[in-house]
Order: sequence, then structure tokens, then C-alpha cells
Amino acid sequence: MQRLYDFIRRHPTGVDIFWAVVLLGLSGVSVVADSSRGSERLPAVPVIIGLCLVVALRRRAPEKMLLLAVAMGVAQLAFGVRPSVANFAMLVITFTVATVGERWASRLALVCSLCAAGISQVRWPNEMRGGWAQEIFVVVVMTVPFVLAWVLGDSMRTRRAYFDQLEERAARLEREREAQSKVAVAAERARIARELHDVVAHNVSVMVVQADGAAYVMDAAPDQARQALETISSTGRQALAEMRRLLGVLRTGDARESGEYVPQPDVEQIEELIEQVRQTGLAVDFKIEGTPRPLPSGVELTAYRIVQEALTNTRKHGGPDAGASVRLVYFDDGLGLLVEDDGRGAAHELYEDGGADGAGHGMIGMRERVGMVGGTLDAGPRPGGGFRISALLPLKPAH
Repeated sequence: MQRLYDFIRRHPTGVDIFWAVVLLGLSGVSVVADSSRGSERLPAVPVIIGLCLVVALRRRAPEKMLLLAVAMGVAQLAFGVRPSVANFAMLVITFTVATVGERWASRLALVCSLCAAGISQVRWPNEMRGGWAQEIFVVVVMTVPFVLAWVLGDSMRTRRAYFDQLEERAARLEREREAQSKVAVAAERARIARELHDVVAHNVSVMVVQADGAAYVMDAAPDQARQALETISSTGRQALAEMRRLLGVLRTGDARESGEYVPQPDVEQIEELIEQVRQTGLAVDFKIEGTPRPLPSGVELTAYRIVQEALTNTRKHGGPDAGASVRLVYFDDGLGLLVEDDGRGAAHELYEDGGADGAGHGMIGMRERVGMVGGTLDAGPRPGGGFRISALLPLKPAH
């Protein structure tokens, strides 16, 4: 039975043609066997062929076949061809157009279904010998199958439309889910790129400065050279630890469970960062104003990275004998950061058009970090020379 059902689904037109041939045979036998038809037999032939064609092509062209069925019905009325077995095609085409046809065809089929039985009784009044009540009963009985066929077809149309809508919604949700996954992956990669830029730019800069200093004082001051090498070693280990933590995001969950990661930098580590920068020879004045309080981890990481990036830019662009100052201010509703230097100032590209500094991660990374926590950032040359970075990060209840 399953094979037969699959065959029927694969060859719907072939199945319709088969039933059309069966209907043609039954109609021909009916017309030939009915001796009362007499002169109706000749005009009945094209009507029967037309109605059988309606059954054969009802799924290929439902609207056209409906019009053909209506034309055959008009021909029956015009030439006096009484209804026969072939008129079953009108019931079939009514169901078909109500299921898959256009709306105008479905409405036309319903109107014809309601009128066909009554018109037939008016055209052949002698077919029923009885009172008007019996004739009305016959009209109603003959109309009911057509109406039921139309209602069944229309309900199937509604059901198919509902399932199509569900499929379309499921496909749309799947596409949206894939798009959201791609956006999440892109955002995570951008975050990793920003983190790597901060880690590499700062720590490598410190290591280069310390290495140059160690080479310069190697013979004259071995103790200072040894201290510089120790700073290089500790800075390198810190850089490796942070890079291992960031790159671990790209690994499987096993690496995340191995305990290889270190905590995210916070506001308390800013002082350690400044001490590390001072060892490179950059004078940094650091002050905290207001009462320190617990901060959301995102705000603390953003503050740390802003200070780190700002001091790195000062070493890179400030020139010789540059000095810097860092102010950390706790307001009632926000954390303020002010990082200034009195050097010769950074290149104009650092703050123009969002901060495209060649690598695309310096000032852009700052702005994105501040934007993620809902803060504001102002960066640019300061009056009298140098560079200024001012940020305000809103304080939210720590979870």
C-alpha cells in the first residue's frame, strides 16, 4: 500500500487521466444504454469528452478546467443534453479549485454549485413528477454534495496555507539562528583581537624598552641590567598567560576546565600596571579620587584596558622626556578616567574617524569597549601639546 501511495503522489496527472478514462467509459455506456436520449446522443459526445478532459487536467490547469466545465454545462443547457455520469466532473473540479485554485475560481465554483441543481430542474421540469416541495427537496439534495466538496476543498487550502506558514517560519527562524551565530562568532573574534592587541602592544613595548635599557647599561651598571632582564622575564610570562587565556576561547571546553586561565584585569591592577610602566622610564602620576567601591567586571576590564592603551600610546608617540598622569575618579553614578601626557602628541590618525591607527584596534578598541558598557569617550590632542583621553563609565549594581 505504501508503494501504491508513493506512486500516486509521484504521478498525480497520470492518476487523473486514469479516472478520466474510467469516467469516459461509464458515460459512454450510460448514453448508449439509455434509449430515451435519442437525438441527445450526438451533442452529448463533445460534452462528455469535455467533462472527462476536465478530470484529466484538473491539477495542471484548475482555473481553465473550471471554465471548460462551465462551458460544458452551458452547452448542456443549450442543446438539451440531460445530466449524466460525466457531470461528476463538475463535483471534482469544484473540490479542486477550492483546494488549489485562485480565489476568483473558488468563488465562481461555489456560485455555480449553488445554482446548478436549480437551473437543471428549471431546464428539465418534466424529469420530476411531483409537487413543488418535492422539487425543492431534490434541488437541495443535489446541491449539498457540491457545497460539501467546496467546503472540504477550502478547508484543505486553509490547512495547507497554515502548514506552509509554519514551514516558512521555521526556515526563517533557522536562518535567523544561523545569522545570530555568525554575529556572535564575529563579535567574539573582534573581542579576542582587541584583547590580543592590548596584551601584545603593552607587554611587548615594555619588553623592548627594558631590553634597550639593559643593553645600554650592561657594562656600566650590571645590577640595573639584571633588574631590566627580570622585568622582561616577568612581563613575558604575563603576556603569555594572558594570550593563553584569550586563545583558549577558541579551544574546546576541556582547555577551559584545565585551569590555565588567569582572572580578568581589574581596577586594582591599574596601580601595578603603572608601576610597570614607570620601570620603563615613563614618569606617571597616578591619583584616585572619591571612595573606591565594587564595580561590574566589564567596567573594571574596560578601565584597565583604557589606561593600558593610553600609556602604550604615550610611550609610542609621546617622544623623549614625556610624562603622563592618570586620574581615577569615583562619582556617585559613574567612574571617570582621565589620562594625559605632555609629549609631542600622537599622529592625527589616532583620533580621526574613530581612531584608525593603522592596525585598526587602538582607539577603535577603546571606543567599542566604552560603548559596550554604555559610557562615553573623548580622545584627542590637549591644549599646550600632548594627548588626552577622558572616559566616563556608568556604574551599575554588581551581580
